[in-house]
Amino acid sequence: MTVQQFCKEQGLNNPSFYYWRKRFRQQGSVRFALVETGGAPPGGASEHSLELVLVTGERLRIGAGVSGAALRTVLDALRK
Repeated sequence: MTVQQFCKEQGLNNPSFYYWRKRFRQQGSVRFALVETGGAPPGGASEHSLELVLVTGERLRIGAGVSGAALRTVLDALRK
């Protein structure tokens, strides 16, 4: 997906995207993740409140009852 396509789909303008990308890069290593909101996945309801799809195609399903501390630990481990 190009930056232009992404910005159009998300209702952003290109200069805003590049401004924030530059600002984040100045702060160090940054990874972007697209977060989509919506209903249940195809095939029915899910007990998961969040699904993170990694660039490798693997999926991390996070239940509605997960603690903030546990989620932070997982996200920190993914950065390494």
